[in-house]
Amino acid sequence: MKKHILTLIALAAMTLNWGGAEACTNFLLSRGSTTDGSCIITYAADSHTRYGQLRYCPAADHKPGEMLKIYDYGSQKYLLSIPQPAHTYNVVGFMNEFQLAIGETTFGGRKELEHGNKTGIDYGSLIYVTLQRARNCREAIKVMDELTRTYGYSNGGESFSLCDKNEVWIYEIIDKGEELGAVWVARRVPEGYVCGHANQARITTFPQEVGKFKKTKGKGLHKVISSDHIDYIDEPEVECVYASDVVSFARKNGWYDGKDADFSFADTYNPITFSGARACDARVYAFFNRIAPDMKRYEAYAMGDIKAERLPLWIKPDHKISVQEVMNLMRDHYEGTPMDMTQDVGAGPFHCPYRWRPMGFEVDGKKYVHERAISTQQTGFSFVAQSRHWLPDNFGGVLWFGVDDTYSTCYCPMYCSLTEIPLCFREGNGSMSQYSETAAFWLFNRVANFCYLRYDVMIKEVQKVQNRLETKWVKEIENLSHETMRDMVSQNAVCAAYAQEMMNEWHNLDILLLTKYIDGNIKQEENGKILTTETGVVKFPSQPPYPEWFYRAIVNDHGETLKVIGE
Repeated sequence: MKKHILTLIALAAMTLNWGGAEACTNFLLSRGSTTDGSCIITYAADSHTRYGQLRYCPAADHKPGEMLKIYDYGSQKYLLSIPQPAHTYNVVGFMNEFQLAIGETTFGGRKELEHGNKTGIDYGSLIYVTLQRARNCREAIKVMDELTRTYGYSNGGESFSLCDKNEVWIYEIIDKGEELGAVWVARRVPEGYVCGHANQARITTFPQEVGKFKKTKGKGLHKVISSDHIDYIDEPEVECVYASDVVSFARKNGWYDGKDADFSFADTYNPITFSGARACDARVYAFFNRIAPDMKRYEAYAMGDIKAERLPLWIKPDHKISVQEVMNLMRDHYEGTPMDMTQDVGAGPFHCPYRWRPMGFEVDGKKYVHERAISTQQTGFSFVAQSRHWLPDNFGGVLWFGVDDTYSTCYCPMYCSLTEIPLCFREGNGSMSQYSETAAFWLFNRVANFCYLRYDVMIKEVQKVQNRLETKWVKEIENLSHETMRDMVSQNAVCAAYAQEMMNEWHNLDILLLTKYIDGNIKQEENGKILTTETGVVKFPSQPPYPEWFYRAIVNDHGETLKVIGE
């Protein structure tokens, strides 16, 4: 029987928490790390209750005194109302008309702070409100600081990814419990480097401000500032910003007593555990491992040894990365590592890299886990946000949007200045409890769930269509001229055409998979058509056997009953 590599965990006094309802993955790529100089962030919204749709908030002017009602992103419960500014920006999904994009992953953090302020803005609303009010990463950090200072923050720990036309930042925040507001740190990803986070706080030690700030702009500035000097964040020299009480708040609560310079945000507010490494940082490791040659040194940590060498916050990849490669980097089941989900007995005879929940289980008093990979079945939606500084904002920003599992999705380009969302992605077109024939979420889920039956061969059919469409669209997006895309009508039309093309291709794929692979058979097919004889009878299908290790497992379990007698 094939070697069983499910790993035994030494849990000791550790609580196994294999990711919450919002267990997500983000990658961050600076301009200098990409082939065309784009700034890119990714986001996979992995939730068993999150429906895949593309939210839209149109630009608007507001009258004095007009209020915005804030509803919790997850529960949809009313939280509070805040004043609207004079004007808010157009937002398509998680990207606004100025090419600013924001993603997130939840890390929760200290138990003492896990419930957030009694009142305040939740993480999802913080993203959307910020996108409506900020034009770049630095403005976004100021807006987020102002909102949480003024109204409070109603969630626990979050890591945010921010990118605009020129920069990429990682911003980590946690509430202050009974106190209004939050403590946080934000760092710019250096040019040529990439970063990632996946439900575990990633910023450890960070530079802290030195010297004095002069009132004269541009003089006496340093690369690091606290929130007391946040107005200076607009200066390009500033590369790290943090809440002025991020250390003192920890001291006051007895969570830290060392030197300020040695203070680690992650170790204080989200101490690493086995699950933080194995179920969370391991996904960042999988990303780094595919683009850099020296990641083997971090393998032990990724597998849960928290005493081993910890992953760096960012790395420099060994080559420049294209937007299409980023899409494929979001497709990973730890292939080629000891955690490879296609290689243990849990993958079955057809190498299916998915395990149904719960992720932790116990056999004969010993505890084991299933892996938590980048690609996972419960993804509601994901995106690759591409901000292109050399193009006008109205079509320089592209949100490559997909629904369901990143491995089997298709990233469809949506411009940041759209004023109409294609029907297949539109809010209200179906839900987690209501099927819709015109919703991409349900079509992609139907195809993916059918592929689980004979994964190793059926997923290749998906990848053919996926690669063909994404390759075609990337080339077309690169070649579209400013003149062609000068107005929103043309942008709406182009994106609607892409979405319809995707839906047509996936409907055809759905039919092909059903007709070709029904009942465990594999019919002969050519160019999407099932082959028949001259008289119209379907040609006899192939019926490939199970692998030998699987037959041995059957015999070991039930061989005496199944044995052929007398031959």
